[in-house]
Amino acid sequence: MTSEDVRTPAAPQVPPGSGAPPHAPAAPIEPTPEFTELTARRLGPVRAFFVRHPVVMDVLVMAWFGVPAIFSLLLAGVDAPGGRLTTSRLVTAIVCSLATVVVLWWRRRAPVVALVVITVLAVIAAVVTYNTSGLELAVAFGVYAVAASGGPRRAWPAFGGATLVVVAAVVWGGAALDAVTISAEDGVEITALTYQITGASVVVMFNLVAIAIGTSVHNRRQHVASIIDRGNRLALERDQREQIAVVDERNRIARELHDVVAHSLTVMITLSDGAAGIAERDPTRARSTMQDVSETGRAALADMRRVLGVLRTDNLGASLEPSPTQGVDDLVSQFRGAGLRVELVRAGGPLPADSGLRLAVYRIVQEALTNVLRYAPLSPAVTVGLDRTPSAVVVDVSNLAGPGNHPQGGGSGRGLIGMRERVAVFGGTLEAGATPQGWRVRALLPWEDEA
Repeated sequence: MTSEDVRTPAAPQVPPGSGAPPHAPAAPIEPTPEFTELTARRLGPVRAFFVRHPVVMDVLVMAWFGVPAIFSLLLAGVDAPGGRLTTSRLVTAIVCSLATVVVLWWRRRAPVVALVVITVLAVIAAVVTYNTSGLELAVAFGVYAVAASGGPRRAWPAFGGATLVVVAAVVWGGAALDAVTISAEDGVEITALTYQITGASVVVMFNLVAIAIGTSVHNRRQHVASIIDRGNRLALERDQREQIAVVDERNRIARELHDVVAHSLTVMITLSDGAAGIAERDPTRARSTMQDVSETGRAALADMRRVLGVLRTDNLGASLEPSPTQGVDDLVSQFRGAGLRVELVRAGGPLPADSGLRLAVYRIVQEALTNVLRYAPLSPAVTVGLDRTPSAVVVDVSNLAGPGNHPQGGGSGRGLIGMRERVAVFGGTLEAGATPQGWRVRALLPWEDEA
């Protein structure tokens, strides 16, 4: 008896062209199996063929039983007691064998039902013809199918029931015999008791071998299935991590675009309005102001190109952390040129060399000053504090209330969300809100000294 392999389910295919647009979050990952029995196991060409074509194995099993059984019945020459099979008994045996061949086709789909039907046919053959007609082999195939599909819990009851019923039929059929002539030439005869013992032993032996092989195949399938399932789960988790990383990167790029566009446009609009207001009174100063507008636009364009550059598929080596083209000092000077009375106060030494931390500090200061320029452009004093402590970097931007102020909380709130996200990356905290004097933004970014 040979072991059989289960069918491997085909992996569901993702239809082409169903991907989300570049600006939208990626669609949820479908649990498509990456590993199957064919890819996870090193199967030879013969076993791989039977795994891909299980119907071929079904046909071979049917032929394995059916061809010898029918051939032996057609050539049968022994009956009880003596003589050839009668026509009625021969027809009964042939019908039982043909029916068993048909039932073997369904043993993979309904193993328990197939075993019950085969057992009934074996009993009929043993009782009517005093011979199992080879159906004990078919019963063994049925026991194997139950063991391979259901495991020991279903196999042993099936084994016990089928074995007892067939053995009882063999014993009952043998009791009706006085003697069975094995070889007329040699004159060898066996008694009914010997026939019963021999027939029962063959049935028990075949079924024991069948349940042993079937249980082993079932355990192997369970083991392989668990390995394949674990591999597919790991592959799915890997794909999910990659998807989350893509979404995080898109959110980071969206924050960068918001900071660049909001800051640059706010500064450029403010400078342009100022230049238009003083163009007639002070053309020289208006010209200088428009030069500042041009420089701000060029810097914003450079930042935009750098941010959008990471989205190009042919620029895989580009850094995923866009960096500003200016430092905090230049940023403060730019806002001074836009009309804000900004003062930069440093304490505790220079910032750490980490580019990600420097970028977070730059964007927090940029967003805070942009909000001041938008909502409190006439503030009499704006202070930007950078404090480097042994365990953290503190960014403190505050402004005094001025005439014509608007509440900073009246905006969309995306700027504050972006600042909170940047601070959360470093496990820090952000405080933003009104004070008795005006408005304050304070970010604490934990960062231990290397020493």
